[in-house]
Amino acid sequence: MSNIKTELQKRILVLDGAMGTMLQQYNLSEDDFRGERFKEYPSSLKGNNDLLSLTQPDAIAEVHRKYFEAGADIVETNTFSGTTIAMADYNMENLVYELNFESAKIAKQVADEFTKANPEKPRFVAGSIGPTNKTASLSPDVNRPEYRAITFDELRIAYKQQVEALIDGGVDVLLVETIFDTLNAKAALFAIEEVKEEKQIDIPIMVSGTITDASGRTLSGQTVEAFLTSISHIPLLSVGFNCALGAEQLKPYLQRLSNATDFYTSAHPNAGLPNAFGEYDQTPKQMQQFIEDYLQDRLINIIGGCCGTNPEHINAIAEVAKKYKPRKSPSLNPFPIGRDF
Repeated sequence: MSNIKTELQKRILVLDGAMGTMLQQYNLSEDDFRGERFKEYPSSLKGNNDLLSLTQPDAIAEVHRKYFEAGADIVETNTFSGTTIAMADYNMENLVYELNFESAKIAKQVADEFTKANPEKPRFVAGSIGPTNKTASLSPDVNRPEYRAITFDELRIAYKQQVEALIDGGVDVLLVETIFDTLNAKAALFAIEEVKEEKQIDIPIMVSGTITDASGRTLSGQTVEAFLTSISHIPLLSVGFNCALGAEQLKPYLQRLSNATDFYTSAHPNAGLPNAFGEYDQTPKQMQQFIEDYLQDRLINIIGGCCGTNPEHINAIAEVAKKYKPRKSPSLNPFPIGRDF
């Protein structure tokens, strides 16, 4: 049975596009989110996309299927907000294990279908671990700069529960993504290492940060190189960037990252920048052209899409990715950041 590390040596792997963008097309109502099981639930549930793995599992499976049909090698589980911290918004902290386990199971069943149909192109599932809606590095109160809404330990405990469920549900790799605060990510990585040790397993880890604007920094103020240094103590499968920027705006930061690490590199940018209505206008063809720049410059090993992308975008990316060889590790100096000795 092929594993993701083997495939990465052969070719550029394609990650899926946005789950939220696809779910919007279903125009799901409050009743759809609730399903039968949560019909009488006291909180409003519309917008809790992770819950749809329990109440609308067929829709989630269909989204995964569409991305695999478009050419994706990896799909992400529907668990971006799958921690007790984020689920507190809906008073659903007690459902976290089930949400992650079922989301992983749905994605894995679809991936196995496609692998069985074409064993030459194995498909993989990445357990999506989002940043939560709280930051450990910054105060949410401008008048109390010393205040923190969450502690490192609270994050570690929440992430650990999510990670255990994703692994039990059958994911092939864990993806700590959309990192705006590296301290949050370090809590997630710490939790993953704890689970790996307790379960006596070795599961690949992808890390994907977010450059928030033209300053070239994360929200918590780190440059590309500082971010990389902060997370390179863990033997990662890949490191990359996603969200916030479109492919064109992300390229200079991806270049810096690619030149500085021996880890595989990944990117799943947005479909351009949002317009005045918060919508993404970049067409699959336009995005394909910007992505091809990455491929020509050999910057990337894993490529996909974030906000605003759909199966048409992923299909265009997969078509062009076939033509290029994957990036090789630079090994520019004796001790590049991310070298696993």
